[in-house]
Amino acid sequence: MNGMKLISGSANPQLAQEIAQHLGTELSNVTVRRFADGEVFVQVDESIRGSDVFIVQPTCAPVNEHIMELLIILDALKRASAIRNTVVMPYYGYSRQDKKLKPREPVSAKLVADCLQVAGANRILTMDLHAEQIQAFFDLPVDHLMAGPLIADYFREKGLVDGDTIVVSPDVGGVSRARRFAESLGAPIAIIAKRRPEPNRSEVMEIIGDVSGKRAIMIDDMIDTGGSVVTGAQALMERGAKEVWTSCTHGLLSDPACQRIQDSCIEGLVCTNTINLCDEKRIPKLHTISVAQLFADAIERIHEDRSVSELFATYA
Repeated sequence: MNGMKLISGSANPQLAQEIAQHLGTELSNVTVRRFADGEVFVQVDESIRGSDVFIVQPTCAPVNEHIMELLIILDALKRASAIRNTVVMPYYGYSRQDKKLKPREPVSAKLVADCLQVAGANRILTMDLHAEQIQAFFDLPVDHLMAGPLIADYFREKGLVDGDTIVVSPDVGGVSRARRFAESLGAPIAIIAKRRPEPNRSEVMEIIGDVSGKRAIMIDDMIDTGGSVVTGAQALMERGAKEVWTSCTHGLLSDPACQRIQDSCIEGLVCTNTINLCDEKRIPKLHTISVAQLFADAIERIHEDRSVSELFATYA
């Protein structure tokens, strides 16, 4: 990987280290610390002049801290004459604020995109955006990875492909994601129609599809407080499902999500390590899949100017 540098912010250094191992390289030395008043200080401790730099930094909680840290890292790299700065953002913070639903609301996902570009990003590598149209917020290349194939492999190994499995989209907006996932498992699809009277609160209105006697797998891009998946699982069990699994790419798991899920009828929660979870959140029902190899493959292809989409050639 001549001419490439891999840098980690403080959001998920464990994932960055795994990616480095798969690439057969070392993380570059970067000092990140805080001044007494909380301001972020960054210094790259080695020359990156003329290098193709990849910065691993999901913008998870504390979201604002990690976004500001990423912007300052980008500015430092730009001023140090890196030839290209690729932001490896496994989880894109503020992605749920991708449009105006009411008057005088911001489109914060677009604001974050603008900030990244001004700070010095030349390319974005991300995974399972909340809304795929966020890619259009950037005036630079965006490579959008999917965790679906990895999660599908997990459920194949669990044996949930024997004809009594049904894939469930937890809302209408996730139908395309659920359809791709269902096709990879050879399973039918059901849809939960719900409404959100307020943020982080949902109500199930109807379930479209026959889930009676089926083992249901709910698939979503993220789980935050867990209210939607727990309510959805209860509704599926009431409609005759014999067991319910839930899965997501980004396990935000803000309180009280872990307790809700552990106490619920959900058989298990499968998520990836785009967000590093503390030990308190690693409940018995949680199963974690690593995305490090996938990101390493994508980084290698970007560095060598090869196709990234070929990684998903068999995933419709």
